[in-house]
Amino acid sequence: MIRINLLGQARPKAAKQAVPLEATLQIILFVAAVAVAGVILVTIYFSQSRQLDQANKEIARLQAEKASLQQIKQDVDRFESEKSTLQQRIDVIETLQKNRSGAQDLLQMVANTVVRVDSLWLTELNRTSDSLQIKGEAGSINAVANFITELKRSGYFDKIEIKDAKEDDLEPGVETYGFEMSASVSSTGPTGAKTQATATTQPPPPAKGRS
Repeated sequence: MIRINLLGQARPKAAKQAVPLEATLQIILFVAAVAVAGVILVTIYFSQSRQLDQANKEIARLQAEKASLQQIKQDVDRFESEKSTLQQRIDVIETLQKNRSGAQDLLQMVANTVVRVDSLWLTELNRTSDSLQIKGEAGSINAVANFITELKRSGYFDKIEIKDAKEDDLEPGVETYGFEMSASVSSTGPTGAKTQATATTQPPPPAKGRS
């Protein structure tokens, strides 16, 4: 729209209002403060962001290390279980071997003892734990006493007891005595040959006549 000045006078210009210097300084300071605060906030943000990234990386590394250690622990537990199983098998084998060797030595010792005694032979030999049950026949009571003495000299036994010894009819026309005794196997093994028995031999009961 076109405006026409009918008065023929120049239109007065609007007077400019001066901005106070104090207000200008306040605006400048406010803008500067906002800018500084923005810079500080941005700096803190990036710093915290970097620290967070580093923390996340450290957490990931520790989690991976934990998983690795757990795997190692599982391997160690498996190895320990296998070791325990193998050790049990070894112990069983060693026990069997020891018992086998001990039984062989014991039987050999008894056989050697019987050989050193005249007119005596064994009919039954049983071992229960550390006790040996012996049954046999002899040509005389003295042969039985000599057998007990030889057993004591062997060092394999701690205690020998005669349970029964009597004349029997095993061989018609031949004087024979059946005997039964027990012996405790020494826990320390043989102590070597002895020239004399260290313990007093319990004399066998008097022979009974034929019934």
